[in-house]
Amino acid sequence: MKTGLALITAVALAACSSGPTPPDWQLQAKPAIEGSIAMDLNGDTAAARREFERGQALLARTGQPALLARAELMRCAARVASLDFTACDGFERWAAEAPAAEQAYADHLAGRALEPARIAQLPAAQRRVASAIAARKPFSVQTIEDPQSRLVAAALLLRAQLADPATLTAAAETASARGWRRPLLAAGGARLPRRAGRRGRRGAAAAPPHRAGVELALNQSAAKCRR
Repeated sequence: MKTGLALITAVALAACSSGPTPPDWQLQAKPAIEGSIAMDLNGDTAAARREFERGQALLARTGQPALLARAELMRCAARVASLDFTACDGFERWAAEAPAAEQAYADHLAGRALEPARIAQLPAAQRRVASAIAARKPFSVQTIEDPQSRLVAAALLLRAQLADPATLTAAAETASARGWRRPLLAAGGARLPRRAGRRGRRGAAAAPPHRAGVELALNQSAAKCRR
């Protein structure tokens, strides 16, 4: 999330640094987009849509497609963090005019394996997981500091069938710690792909090994809500 807001923040700060009072869009667009992402992660999709549309209307006043494209990618990243892999149609409207870095990030969120030159254009938190996906190697999402970036990485590993039980447990615990209801429920319902020859009859009847960690995170989240 911090990376996704960098361009919007830079424009707003530039306007606030000196000179006359900045226009309303520069003061309101960033909190509107931030608020919509938080609402989406919390599961309030209707309110998230309204707030996002307000933020995009403010950004549209700039006439800068890069800002609109970046906001759409932030929205898509929040959906991916919740294991929602629907197409990022909003970004496609601006794809032709978006910078190469935004196009690379869109392909990454879509689950496409990238070549090294395009991986270098991704937000720093996503480069190592993108390299792991391209090489078809496992990756520990616990090494990613930013919570939403960690959830995005876990989701993309699951989509690439490279996730392990620790990946889903980390995703559930991350979402629970932040109070993000939508990715928490998604992690609770996720299933790892079966691997031929890895389970016998006894293993097939047992619960998936990540479930204990996921259920613990779900129970802890429910306990917080009752307080």
